[in-house]
Amino acid sequence: MTPSGTLPPDEAPLPTLPWQITGNHWLALPCIHPTDGAVHAVGLVHRGARAAVEFAGSAEFTAGTGPALARPVVHLDGRPVELARRGVAWERALHWLPTFTSQTEDLVIRGTVFAPFGRDADMAGAVYVLGFENRGPATRHLDVGLEGVLGHRQLRVRTPRTADDAHRATRQGDAVLLDGAAAPGLAALAIAADGDAEVRLAKDGTAGYAITRVVTLKPGERAEVAFYLAAGPERDGAHATVGVMRRRGWRALLQATREALRALEQGTGHDSLDALINRNLLFAYFFAVARGLDDAQYYLVRSRAPWCAWGVTVRDWEALAWTVPAVQLADPPLARELILRACELHGYEPGQGVHYLDGTLFEPGFTLEGAASYAVAAERYIRETGDDRIVEEPILADTLYLSHDDLAARRHEQHPLYATEVTLDGAPAALPFTVHGNAVVAFALDALGRTLDEEAAKEVQDPTAVKAALRRHFASGTDNKATYVAATDLAGGKALTDDPVGSALWLPLWEAVDRNDSFYRRTAKRIGGSDRLVVQVARLFGPDATEVLEWLRRAPLAHGLAAEVVDEEGRGVSHGGDASLSGLLAYTAWYAVHALGVRA
Repeated sequence: MTPSGTLPPDEAPLPTLPWQITGNHWLALPCIHPTDGAVHAVGLVHRGARAAVEFAGSAEFTAGTGPALARPVVHLDGRPVELARRGVAWERALHWLPTFTSQTEDLVIRGTVFAPFGRDADMAGAVYVLGFENRGPATRHLDVGLEGVLGHRQLRVRTPRTADDAHRATRQGDAVLLDGAAAPGLAALAIAADGDAEVRLAKDGTAGYAITRVVTLKPGERAEVAFYLAAGPERDGAHATVGVMRRRGWRALLQATREALRALEQGTGHDSLDALINRNLLFAYFFAVARGLDDAQYYLVRSRAPWCAWGVTVRDWEALAWTVPAVQLADPPLARELILRACELHGYEPGQGVHYLDGTLFEPGFTLEGAASYAVAAERYIRETGDDRIVEEPILADTLYLSHDDLAARRHEQHPLYATEVTLDGAPAALPFTVHGNAVVAFALDALGRTLDEEAAKEVQDPTAVKAALRRHFASGTDNKATYVAATDLAGGKALTDDPVGSALWLPLWEAVDRNDSFYRRTAKRIGGSDRLVVQVARLFGPDATEVLEWLRRAPLAHGLAAEVVDEEGRGVSHGGDASLSGLLAYTAWYAVHALGVRA
């Protein structure tokens, strides 16, 4: 593989620990320790702050070296059970729910961490369930608890900013409340057990706490203990939410979550490929789509994983062409809502650059693909769901008109081709007319010609003219050796170096060429492999699709999730936690099997 493309200046190394990850749209749990099951961080999204708000046990939470925010603690007949020493075996139920099993003496311990999801279960909270089975001949006495410390709070857009007020742990009834001392705060957490429990607060000046329940198990008996964690914009709201969770009960919440996750599953008939697709699809579904704690609205972000270099900023292309198609596979109604939400927040200036989650411009830089992405998303949604009434939504209609105006302003005076300012990889375009950008524009123009009103549709450029111009102006070489170049200035200058994100490998997806076309196949062979995962995914449209799908099926990635830079075996090297890229991986692998007929 050859390295290519531009990434953020920081190296963005992968976490050293293979964290267990779960969450729902409200709450992200990115750091569940694989050794002892301790929760080291909880993440939320806050529109007012335009950022992720994260609670942790220490500032070193991504390394797992400091105190935990919430750690399961078990004493057996008065003696501590060290889960880390005994070892825990992890599985992921339904590709998303971390569960572990451990055994000490004759006691089997099982743990499950989940964030409630589904009808009547979706709320800003999580549940930690510990189950016990006494396989011995004697009665055993257990002290089961959750303990930890609030040692760090931060806001994060791309880089963290530490909260400068004191951390605070207080007690309200039999619940522990964690927040900052300054008022008004942005968020608070509440933690409580599912039954009578002893609650203790630290006396050493830290925001530490412990919640403990007592369990007696006769021979052959089983018992479960659950602890609820809830979030709110302030302490009273968090306390109210944890009360609702306790009333509904963890069993009902878990059943609803399992049923909802099962409805999202996708299948290809190949178990290991299904695991790859569903793991990455769910990561995109929950970590690239968030609900604001302060307004309950949906937001598209690049990733909620705290080690993702792109943070919770978002470019409309990654949101609408990477995340939404993956969501659409599993949940078409939510995909519809996200398309309209993107129009509402980001459609006022389509394609103008990278945005904060609330639509405020973060980094200017016009991309053709971004301007076209709204028409592209609407067209793909209509084709795959049959719901063409989405174009009757005023916010989408307004955005499509603006999108067309922006594209028309970038058209060359003589040729039916369109110029961009930056590439999708974020670098200034060396030459203004890119092959990928114009292929996407042709796809968007075809959609706009059918969705704009009759008078406006007359002004839409014929997409077949754009496709013809691609072959005419982006060719390099002669006769049977010609390939597509990446970009041109339409004055003789041409660039062969492919943009990893806007690669010519994607041309068949945008119906600019047939994937069996010899011109395209030669281009794909010339581009070859890359250390950028997005290029490897795009190769599923090329002549090596079968080999690439098999490579993806076996690739370790970043503990099973997409990382932007990988080695030859597909092992993540840097820039992991990219939830939008996980969405692209999941959707394209599914599409390769179901639409292109590729088999691993």
